[in-house]
Amino acid sequence: MSAVRAAQVPEAESLPEPDKLDGAPHPRDTTELIGHADQEAAFLEAASDGKLHHAWLLTGPRGVGKATFAWRAARFLRALPAPGDMLADAVPTGLAMGADHPVARRISALSDPGVFLLRRGWDHKLKRLKTVITVDEARRLTPFFGMALADGGYRVVIVDSADELNPNAANALLKLLEEPPARCVLLLISHRPARLLPTIRSRCRTLRFDPLAPDDLTAALAVTGHEADPSLAELSAGSVGEAIRLAKDDGAALFANLITLLDSAPKMDRGRARAVADACLGRGAEARYDLTLRLIDLALARLARAGVGIALPEAAPNEGPVLARLSPTPAAARTWAELAETLAERARHGRAVNLDPAVLVLDLLLAMNATAGDVLR
Repeated sequence: MSAVRAAQVPEAESLPEPDKLDGAPHPRDTTELIGHADQEAAFLEAASDGKLHHAWLLTGPRGVGKATFAWRAARFLRALPAPGDMLADAVPTGLAMGADHPVARRISALSDPGVFLLRRGWDHKLKRLKTVITVDEARRLTPFFGMALADGGYRVVIVDSADELNPNAANALLKLLEEPPARCVLLLISHRPARLLPTIRSRCRTLRFDPLAPDDLTAALAVTGHEADPSLAELSAGSVGEAIRLAKDDGAALFANLITLLDSAPKMDRGRARAVADACLGRGAEARYDLTLRLIDLALARLARAGVGIALPEAAPNEGPVLARLSPTPAAARTWAELAETLAERARHGRAVNLDPAVLVLDLLLAMNATAGDVLR
């Protein structure tokens, strides 16, 4: 293993990767980008005109392809001829590169000396991934820039994700953005750019990545080895990552179960409700717990949208009639929207104080049941 890789990924082969989704290849191993031709064209135009900005902020919902684009751009930049090379003026017409290209192979192995990945590190004391990107990870950029590149090409830094930088790491990155080294491009991935330091945002050129259209989502899922499901396409809101998570944890069935519970409201089947809540208990149920809270929030959002006349394709059997019955007017929509805010705060508090997952989920379901009674009265 190269010194660069060892510095970035200690015990790399045995550690989980914080920027990899279970059930899908890592974005650096995904050579095909679906649905973001405009973003690719904008980046390529900047490179062709010799006006490539030193920092790019890649924003948009989680799981729509930002990281895949970042690694695609990194391969492209590392393959560009250096100044003085006889091919220096020959800029490729696209960012695509086959997986068998030497640059692609090095980057896939995290062994390319011109690419640095800044992400959450491993906590050796607690034997788990850190919850934030610390300044210690950011300081590894110093030796990275201290090494001379034999090929004279671009250096590329990928930050995945910039949302996870702690204050000290964010300030360290800001210094790099303020005084960038020559022939260096930083690619910052952000799902919530409003939370970043304004000074970081102001020093980057922003590329916005929108949710994928249904056909693009289907194609992107196929690239990752997953079959498309119409309900997953609707529930995932155009995010490949979310669709994969839903498929992995049987999210479509869980959402259908929630719709069945709402169908029985305001006389909700308590036994079915308890079964949904109890499935969030025990070791290994954390993912189910997270998914249940997300889908409860989604069900409330869809109730609010239905009440103001937004047409929604069904994400579960019989969902349309259930939404129409429980949210028939704008006034009902406001009630559901207010409940969504209340329950989201209740869930955040419950998790902060380590409330029993089953108790919290059952409490949320019963609150939805009570609200259904209020709306129908």
